[in-house]
Amino acid sequence: MSWLRRAPVFLVRCAEVVPCSCCGDELVVIGSRRRKLVNSYGESRQLIIRRLRCLQCLRIHHELPDCIVPYKRYESECIEQVVSKSEAPSVAADDSTLQRWRRWFREQAAYLLGCLSSIAIRFHQDPVECLSTSSQSAHHEIGHFVGDAPGWLARIVRPIANANLWVHTRSAFLSIPSLR
Repeated sequence: MSWLRRAPVFLVRCAEVVPCSCCGDELVVIGSRRRKLVNSYGESRQLIIRRLRCLQCLRIHHELPDCIVPYKRYESECIEQVVSKSEAPSVAADDSTLQRWRRWFREQAAYLLGCLSSIAIRFHQDPVECLSTSSQSAHHEIGHFVGDAPGWLARIVRPIANANLWVHTRSAFLSIPSLR
């Protein structure tokens, strides 16, 4: 079995002390889990993500680095490249995956914008001055909060996930059983 090539494994550990995003209390490490992540070349690596439990509300949180978008297998840089460019991106993924990412972003853009606006109001921060003309795209409006420099998707994900506002978008088992 030596011909099998294993993905490199990396331990993710935050240097800062992060409080619970729900109640603000202390988090303690209760374990870890492996998370597969694919880069733009199609190469896979495994991250070991720490699982944290809040001492007050007992909720479990996962310590996610900026390169991860919750419930996505590719790096945030790959997804950002696909949703922000109209020309062919240089990401090693099927066309159906690329279309699914674009559709996901279009469907989530209004929600993400609302979350960023809510977080800005909560922390008394004003976004960049809004333009007098209507926006060209959802990404353009979100750019008022996070800018348009590379890494903008990670700058969206982090505050929304840390505020416990990230929406679970997988729908494989969401069918309602019939009541016969």
